[in-house]
Amino acid sequence: MSARTSTKLTVSRARMYEVIRAPLITEKTTNGSEHSQVTFKVAADATKPEIKQAVEGLFKVKVKAVNTVNVKGKAKLFKGRPGVRSDWKKAIVSLVEGHKIDVTTGL
Repeated sequence: MSARTSTKLTVSRARMYEVIRAPLITEKTTNGSEHSQVTFKVAADATKPEIKQAVEGLFKVKVKAVNTVNVKGKAKLFKGRPGVRSDWKKAIVSLVEGHKIDVTTGL
């Protein structure tokens, strides 16, 4: 049995903008907004605590949970030649009841 040591992570303002790349607006993520969830494209090396702190710092909201998904790039044809789209990471951020982010307005 090992006890976890809680080290408080502090993320700089510049790193916050690096972590949160863009909001992801699809039909599925729009349905998530009904349940106080917002989805973002994030940096591939971003951790859940970094994402939480970046969202709270940039949007002035309280985050309940962060779920992340590594999305694998699809094999596609580019001008008739085979290629692969880049891998990327998305974060589904659940907000505390009463908090809201309007992703259409931007920062």
